[in-house]
Amino acid sequence: MTSGRLKSLLVAVFSIFCISFSVPALAGGGEGDPKAAKEENIGDIIFTHVLDGHEFHFFNASIPLPIVLYSPQRGFTAFMSSSFHHGEHAHNGYKILTKHNIEEMGLDPKTFKPEQIIPVDASGNFDPSVKVYDFSLTRNVVQMLLGIILFLWIMLSIAKKYKKGIGVTSAPKGSQSLIEPVITFIRDEVAKPNLGVKYEKYLPYLLTVFFFILINALFGLIPGSANVAGNIAFTVVLGVIAFIYILVSTNKHYWSHIFNPPGVPLGVKFILVPVEFLSVFIKPFALIIRLFANMVAGHIIIICLISLIFIVAKLNTGAGWGTSPFSIAFTVFIYMIELLVAFLQAFIFTMLTAVFIGQAFEGEHHDGHDYDDAVMV
Repeated sequence: MTSGRLKSLLVAVFSIFCISFSVPALAGGGEGDPKAAKEENIGDIIFTHVLDGHEFHFFNASIPLPIVLYSPQRGFTAFMSSSFHHGEHAHNGYKILTKHNIEEMGLDPKTFKPEQIIPVDASGNFDPSVKVYDFSLTRNVVQMLLGIILFLWIMLSIAKKYKKGIGVTSAPKGSQSLIEPVITFIRDEVAKPNLGVKYEKYLPYLLTVFFFILINALFGLIPGSANVAGNIAFTVVLGVIAFIYILVSTNKHYWSHIFNPPGVPLGVKFILVPVEFLSVFIKPFALIIRLFANMVAGHIIIICLISLIFIVAKLNTGAGWGTSPFSIAFTVFIYMIELLVAFLQAFIFTMLTAVFIGQAFEGEHHDGHDYDDAVMV
C-alpha cells in the first residue's frame, strides 16, 4: 500500500514538473508580452530542449552560463550569457544567434546555427574580418563536469570505506551496497566472459565508461537539465576512446584475419578484405550512433507528448484539457522507460566495447576462455 502511494506521488510530482517546464516554453509569453503574438514552432522548441545552449531553464527563470571568447583581433572576452538578452542584443562586439535573428541578419542557415556566437560591427551586422574562438561553458559542458564531480565523489567515498575495512571484513554499508553489485556484475558478466584472463587490465576502463554514461544519462532526465548523453560530440569522444583501446589491443593474428582471411578463395578475398577492414571503423561508429540515437529519441518523444497538449489546446481549449491526462500518462510511461534505457544503454556500450576489445586479441590462448562473436541487436 505504501509503495503504491509513493509511486502515485512520484507520478503526480513528475506530471506537475512536466507541465511547469513546458508551459513557459510553449506559451511564448503572457499577456502584454510582445513575444506572445509570435507563433511558436514546436520543432524549434523540441530541438531547443535537446540541443546544447548557453543557459539552463528552470520554470520561468534562466541560469546564465559564462561566455569565454578569444579573437586574434580583439583578444580575450568573458561575460555571462544573460548579457545577450536571449539574442536580442549584442555585447562587447559579439552576438548569439537564434533562428529569428539568423533570418533577420540575412545569414546562411547552412553555415550559421542557433546558439552560435558571431562577431558583429557597430551596426550589429556580422563582421567576417574578425575570427573568434569560443571556449564558453555550455550547459552540456557544465552538466558533464557536475557528473564527473559526482562520479569521483561517489567512487572516492566508497574507496575510503574499503580502505578502512568496511565491506572487506564486514558487510558493505550505504552506497557500497548499491555500487558493489553493479561492479561485480560488470566484472563477472561483461569483462570476464569477453576478455578472459586480461579482464583486470580493462576493468577500470569498462567501469568508468559504464558509470560515466549512466550518471550523465540519469542527469539528463531531470527536467530543465541538458541531454549530455544524447549529444553527438559526447558519444563521438566515447567512441574514439573505445576505438583507440581496440587498436591498442590488436595483434598480428587479428590483422592477418582481416587482410588474409584463412580458408577463403582468392576471388572472395577481394570482396571480403575491404569489408573486414571497414568493420574496424564501423564498430566504434556503431557505438556512437547507437548511444546517441537511443538517448535523444526518448527526450524528443517526451517533449512531443507534452507539446501535444498545447497543440490541441490551440484548436480547442476543452480538447486541450481532455488531452492532458492521456499525454501526461504516456509521458510518465516513457519517462520510466527512459530510466531503464539509461541503464540499458550504459550496459550495451560497455558490453560491446568489451566484445570488440576481446575480438582484437582473438586467437591468443586465454586459459580456455572462448570468444564468441557479438550478436548486434
